[in-house]
Amino acid sequence: QVQLVETGGGLVQPGGSLTLSCTPSGSIFSINAMGWFRQAPGKEREFVAAITWRGYGTSYADSVKGRFTISRDNAKNTVYLQMNSLKPEDTAVYYCASTRALIPPRGRQAYDYWGPGTQVTVSS
Repeated sequence: QVQLVETGGGLVQPGGSLTLSCTPSGSIFSINAMGWFRQAPGKEREFVAAITWRGYGTSYADSVKGRFTISRDNAKNTVYLQMNSLKPEDTAVYYCASTRALIPPRGRQAYDYWGPGTQVTVSS
């Protein structure tokens, strides 16, 4: 079992920045990659970004490429999602997830464990 907890959500104005964090606990030896997803009201949960557990490979959704950066602190076993140039359409609940897949997948069905989510609201 892996437990995931996201932190760092909140209210930010358009054009602003926010950094989300996710720290897994439990059977972290089973983790090969971590991902961030988001779900806006009335929409399906969508892929945002993913990173290998050692931080060597990353993947981004086209909608966030160039604005968001996923990274990992090996010493802290924490994955971050740095979000810049935020837009109102980035408003959603953001979820952290872990997977045993060696190549970070984009499909949510490939992820084994999920955090409870953290709300990000972009509004003036």
